[in-house]
Amino acid sequence: MSTGNLFKKDDLTIGTHDGVFHCDEVLGCFLLKILFPQASIIRSRDIKNFSECDIVIDVGGVYDPEQHRYDHHQKSFEHTMSSVSDEIKGNIRLSSAGLIYHHFGKDILKKILNTTEESILSYIYKSMYNNFIKEIDGIDNGIPAFSTEPLYNICTHLSARVQRLNKPWYENENWDEKVQFQKAIDIVGNEFIENINNIKNNIFPAREIVLNAIQNRYNVHSSGEIIELELYCPWKDHFFELENEYDFQPQVKYVIFKSANEYRIQCVSITNKSFVCRKFLPASWQGLRTEELSQTTKIDGCIFVHWNGFIGGNKTREGALQMAIKSLEFES
Repeated sequence: MSTGNLFKKDDLTIGTHDGVFHCDEVLGCFLLKILFPQASIIRSRDIKNFSECDIVIDVGGVYDPEQHRYDHHQKSFEHTMSSVSDEIKGNIRLSSAGLIYHHFGKDILKKILNTTEESILSYIYKSMYNNFIKEIDGIDNGIPAFSTEPLYNICTHLSARVQRLNKPWYENENWDEKVQFQKAIDIVGNEFIENINNIKNNIFPAREIVLNAIQNRYNVHSSGEIIELELYCPWKDHFFELENEYDFQPQVKYVIFKSANEYRIQCVSITNKSFVCRKFLPASWQGLRTEELSQTTKIDGCIFVHWNGFIGGNKTREGALQMAIKSLEFES
């Protein structure tokens, strides 16, 4: 049955296993219910109950998207996102969550975001896989996140919170698995939506600010080695991601931006995690402040340069820009 035909069914059924539930099929059910809110969920271990289901996830021993069968437990299953997707790369074995996200994710995001704008859909689609789905796939498949034993255990992650909703060993009565499964769907669903909203309202707009700064860098200075953020935002991760994506040259050395009623000049590090910068502010400026710094730089309005030279400040935009321009002229 095609995906289009699924939308036409008023009595759509989603099949998954009963008993102990895990984060991957809980999330898979939540995602499918976004697309098909009229669908009912059948939970069973009897394979006969799934023969008439329109979609079956995390059970059945079959991965066949044409028939909407999405299990990943069978020995023959070796798929990662890289093997099923032309858009996302990833070497973590997929769980039912990853499979449902791959096959239905773009349509789900269109519905949640109420947009068909490809730039934001593509960015959020990739970000949600890398920062949400991949974790669930890895945990469900028992793939360690570290090559050595961690120094401590993380016990508050989403999969652990779902696991705690299962029947405890000591409980024999007064247990409603259907209620607990719905609680799990609610928790996972809220977390999924919160992450999407964070990317939409926080991360993606910041990326656009950084991209605009890179595209306009020659309007800031003819060298192309200084960018200016129109509004301060978390910029480092976006900068290195965009630099890797577009491979723009020459390399940017400095970023200027407004901070409260002042302006900052920050040096670009050699990587997004490094404390070593491509070009520090001049050694003769480092550790100086106010008048002493202005006299040394011959630039009015200087406020400070950090003792190791990775950041400085000026009262005006023009002053911060001049600090960046003069710094380019110094030998490294």
